[in-house]
Amino acid sequence: MRRALEFLFTRALRSRLGVALVIAVLVFGVLGAARLISGPLDPTDGLSSRPNQPITTVDPTTGDDGVLSNEAPPSPVTSPGGRTPEQTADRFTKAWLGRPGMTTEEWQAGLRPLSTPALTEKMAGAEPETVPAEQVTGPPTMRERTETFVELLLPLDNGRLRLELVTSDKGWIVDVVDWERP
Repeated sequence: MRRALEFLFTRALRSRLGVALVIAVLVFGVLGAARLISGPLDPTDGLSSRPNQPITTVDPTTGDDGVLSNEAPPSPVTSPGGRTPEQTADRFTKAWLGRPGMTTEEWQAGLRPLSTPALTEKMAGAEPETVPAEQVTGPPTMRERTETFVELLLPLDNGRLRLELVTSDKGWIVDVVDWERP
């Protein structure tokens, strides 16, 4: 008996297999004791029970709440005497493309009156040399989203310029500039 205990404590329990066996016995012991103390389980308690009616997050009588709509989007609203979104996009694109020899300050000053403050801040570190195109190659395509938000795509010599325009007290101004390569 003494040799068996000595073998158990000096060799078997010091090996990886022995340590894993001791941990498994402890885990199963704790789980068994917890089940005995907690009593019988009710299968309808907890996450296993399902609701007796569907869970709704929208009132079913409110109508279509889908993204797709058969209705045409509303036309953008322009104040009398104000620039249309196409005119603003044309002026912004000309300023964005710049001209040879233009300084960064001149370029930023040309974009500032046609941009939102957020876009002006984002473009603070940009330089005119980083513009990847040189000229407009076709007419803009406008996607009307709402009365106060439109998206314009302008074909350029090296890709497409995507502008998102919003209305403000200054009229239509550019809020997002994105470049799409062919």
